[in-house]
Amino acid sequence: MAADSEPDSEVFEITDFTTASEWERFISKIEEVLNDWKLIGISSGKPLEKGVYTTGVWEEKSDEISFADFKFSVTHHYLVQEPGDRDGREEGVEDALPLPMQDLLCMNNDFPPRAHCLVRWYGLREFVVIAPAANNDAVLSESKCNLLLSSVSIALGNTGCQVPLFVQIHQKWRRMYVGECQGPGVRTDFEMVHLRKVPSQYTHLSGLLDVFKSKIGCPLTPLPPVSMAIRLTYVLQDWQQYFWPQQPPDIDALVGGEVGGLEFGKLPFGACEDPISELHLATTWPHLTEGVIVDNDVYSDLDPIQAPQWSVRVRKADNPQCLLGDFLNEFFKLCRRKESTDEILGRSAFEEDGKEVADITHALSKLTEPAPVPIHKLSVTNMVHSAKKKIRKHRGVDESPLNNEVLNTILLFLFPDAVDKLAEGYESRASSSSGNNPPPENEDYNLFSQFKSAPSDSLTYKLALCLCMINFYHGGVKGVAHLWQEFVLEMRYRWENNYLIPGLANGPPDLRCCLLHQKLQMLNCCIERKKARDEGKRGSVSDRSPGGSSGDAGKGADHSGDYLKETDKEVGKSWESWSDSEEEFFECLSDTEDLKGNGQDNGKKGAKEGSKEPVNLKPEGRLHPHGKLTLLHPGEPLYIPITQEPAPMTEDLLEEQSEVLAKLGTSAEGAHLRARMQSACLLSDMESFKAANPGCCLEDFVRWYSPRDYIEEEVVDEKGNVVIKGELSARMKIPSNMWVEAWETAKPVPARRQKRLFDDTREAEKVLHYLAVQKPADLARHLLPCIIHAAVLKVKEEEVLEDISSVKKIIKQIISHSSKVLRFPNPEDKKLEEIIAQIMSVEAIIARARSLKAKFGVEKCENEEEKEDLQRFVNCLLEQPEVSVLGAGRGPAGSVIHKLFVNAQRISAVPPLDEELRRSGSADERRLNTGSMSDFPPPTGREIILRTTVPRPAPYSKPLPQRMYSVLTKEDFRLAGAFSADTTFF
Repeated sequence: MAADSEPDSEVFEITDFTTASEWERFISKIEEVLNDWKLIGISSGKPLEKGVYTTGVWEEKSDEISFADFKFSVTHHYLVQEPGDRDGREEGVEDALPLPMQDLLCMNNDFPPRAHCLVRWYGLREFVVIAPAANNDAVLSESKCNLLLSSVSIALGNTGCQVPLFVQIHQKWRRMYVGECQGPGVRTDFEMVHLRKVPSQYTHLSGLLDVFKSKIGCPLTPLPPVSMAIRLTYVLQDWQQYFWPQQPPDIDALVGGEVGGLEFGKLPFGACEDPISELHLATTWPHLTEGVIVDNDVYSDLDPIQAPQWSVRVRKADNPQCLLGDFLNEFFKLCRRKESTDEILGRSAFEEDGKEVADITHALSKLTEPAPVPIHKLSVTNMVHSAKKKIRKHRGVDESPLNNEVLNTILLFLFPDAVDKLAEGYESRASSSSGNNPPPENEDYNLFSQFKSAPSDSLTYKLALCLCMINFYHGGVKGVAHLWQEFVLEMRYRWENNYLIPGLANGPPDLRCCLLHQKLQMLNCCIERKKARDEGKRGSVSDRSPGGSSGDAGKGADHSGDYLKETDKEVGKSWESWSDSEEEFFECLSDTEDLKGNGQDNGKKGAKEGSKEPVNLKPEGRLHPHGKLTLLHPGEPLYIPITQEPAPMTEDLLEEQSEVLAKLGTSAEGAHLRARMQSACLLSDMESFKAANPGCCLEDFVRWYSPRDYIEEEVVDEKGNVVIKGELSARMKIPSNMWVEAWETAKPVPARRQKRLFDDTREAEKVLHYLAVQKPADLARHLLPCIIHAAVLKVKEEEVLEDISSVKKIIKQIISHSSKVLRFPNPEDKKLEEIIAQIMSVEAIIARARSLKAKFGVEKCENEEEKEDLQRFVNCLLEQPEVSVLGAGRGPAGSVIHKLFVNAQRISAVPPLDEELRRSGSADERRLNTGSMSDFPPPTGREIILRTTVPRPAPYSKPLPQRMYSVLTKEDFRLAGAFSADTTFF
């Protein structure tokens, strides 16, 4: 050795035994976590009430610790209790059993339907689990298991924690736990056995009792009695084919046939398959004492009919196929398609005559150009109809995505006024059909404004439903493209022939609705104006304003605020309507008519414009006198003129206009230009007013148009009489006032001879072009709010029949969620998918309710009291994880369940037809006659809890709780034991 060979050198070898090893660090980390969570010291609380494990709130908190480089997660599971429950125990009772040991014996919460597996096996209200952090990690070797268990034991001893600590071992799917609980002088070990194949002696109660007693190893000769709780679970599967009431929709009947086109206005509803796959019946004997019941390998007293407690749970089918959900999903898929209508239907439809195609596109581009263009003698209608013929000719009846019968049924449903296309009858019906009845003021009807869809009696809404149905049943995206093409051609036909579009409310576009609905309303406004103008030309109506008395309603009101009254009156004046260009096309009365009327007097008007004296002009365009008001100077009655209606606008035009006005900037020139652009309507009204009231002045106009800007005061004149003197407001007297400027430039021209504020020809062609270029995906995006609106209405309608409180809450959530998402343009796909998923979940719940009602015969029940009991039972089954059956096997629900099992047993006893043919007659008879058939199949699961209190390990030890839980299923056998021992002298 080195020390012997070199005696002079001194070598010191120091080993520091205070350095912590990895194991010690691991234990200290466990202790640290227990301290952080305040789990040290005596655990206290009241005995638990019945059912609290199911109804109470369970919470958990987690942390992560590591043993060397192996990570573990530590999780504390606990039932939330009132503060008084924890601190209610007096401090004096120090030798009381820890709370978990008391829970082992508590019988109030056996077999909780929804809880952590350790709660079911051991009845604990609080515990901590240490498990490998990664899902694929596992503690497999016995030495590692023992090391972890030792760590737990030391940590519990050091901290004085009375909460049980478990360690998860083996693969996660096996749910194997070992653990320990310590108290003053007592310890409980939690052990487990998990087997695939069950030893035959453990399949019955007597064998399990032997295991339990031998494990306890109690030294007392007459053993204290063992209390037992037994639960047998029976599963009913063979029931759906006999009790599912929902029939798939008859697709042939939807089109023509007996049902007729009305079916197009309805969405389908319900599940195509049984949404309830299994019924689990648990028969429970909650309090039995050893010796009261016999259950061994040859005989058993455990008859389910005699069980004192029955409880039922239903297993829902995974994602059952539901009709409404399928419709919504298929329609939503359309939103992701990229193809245009031409690509889907094939361009060959238009390729026969290239010249005509060029003409059509040329015509459309000229009609939709923002710049003013002269219109040539060109009939778009003729071209469209010849194109339509070519489409039909090319496609052929067989190739067409929609056959004529389906297409005609849908078009008649959408356009009921088109039944008879004889000129007079058709026109009169069309004009009357557009003015719908006043909308019902109920909550469901007004959903469209929240969802930005369309009213449920409108054409847009019906169109959405038809496209949804066609997409699902009749050719998918091709059918959608075909119907849309026909719809656009119908719109073109109606515009050309002055037929109003049915199913749209009168008036300007409703900005609360979707853009497509606004566009159709805009087209209707154009048709209405054109129709009124054409009638005026024929001489049937003179000086007619389509708006009727709107002049009085709009202008008699008090308008204060900005200089320009337009901001109040005509939100959305088209900026294109203000133009000085003489080239712009306006369908006014011809020059010859002008000359016949007052056109010759126009020269005189200019000369006398500035004077206040009455001029000898013939008044034109009068509506009616304005009350008792008279003109200030001539003293004649003041007449309200017939004025032009302000230009209706859709939201995209409004946005476009606001962008143009914003781009003019804040300079003086820009502001002036902006004011002139916005004053087109003001100028028109001034001209109409001058024509109706010859010799009027600006004050007269202001008194009618904006009364607040004409201030009247009582003054005393020279003779001492009180007279009323009026003058314009201060804002009207500002230099270079826009109203004064406009008044000076305004000529007395009645509305019918003015430039049109609203160029209906151009606006209609813009709308028709907009409709023609919509792809099926764009169309689906526009109409999806209508479909969601329809689906919500359908779900509400179906829910009323079932009256399920949980569904009412979900529907309210869907409405509030949808109104937030759909209010904005281009909502995210993910949010739309969430809404559809919510609607599908409601549909599934209602389908389940109907399935259960049919199976339990709720409707067939004649006794009213029993019917109510069954209805209540069905509703509970939908909302609760497990429902107790009143009266067990002898109550109304119990007798129905018994019958269901009896029927299922009979069916299973009869072999299928092909089997019967294969078998010989004698073998068949032998099979059917083998003893009497039981009402119930063999139990799918057997659960037994054995409990007792005995002294361990010596006769003089403290009596402590012992418990063993056993579960036996077809492929699984588990024993979970909690065995307590007195550690005072051991």
